[in-house]
Amino acid sequence: MQPDTLPTIYSITESEIDLNDLLAKITLPSTGAAAIFTGMVRGVTTRGDAHETEYLEYESYIPMAEAKMKQVADEIRDRWPVVEGIAIVQRIGRLYPKTPTVLIACTAAHRDTGVFDAARYGIDRLKEIVPIWKKEVGPNGEEWIEGDYIPKPGE
Repeated sequence: MQPDTLPTIYSITESEIDLNDLLAKITLPSTGAAAIFTGMVRGVTTRGDAHETEYLEYESYIPMAEAKMKQVADEIRDRWPVVEGIAIVQRIGRLYPKTPTVLIACTAAHRDTGVFDAARYGIDRLKEIVPIWKKEVGPNGEEWIEGDYIPKPGE
């Protein structure tokens, strides 16, 4: 199959992430492996001084975020041509502890084809270049959480 005919999903959503639905959409008859990463809201954060989180608020500029998600999917396909299906989904809105916030899934014929590395690359790259902002709200107030990445020209 040509890369442009392989199943690729990328979206920003306020809806709950449905893993079974997403897997069904990115699975082909030849698929034998899926590597999945899901990020979740922590109730206790140990970054800096340990503190409680009541909820997170995610915001995004959706048109740009989805364009950057497509870029991440394209980069995965360039690096791992054996990847069959890709799903990149980020929730926005108010999310409470134990709630999935992001999902990256990659499928391939076999587990030893780089599918784990592809999924890892997907979440790392999403965190680098996709415009999603996170505010942490807890008993001691609220704080916008900044990433460490500074985009290079053209990213």
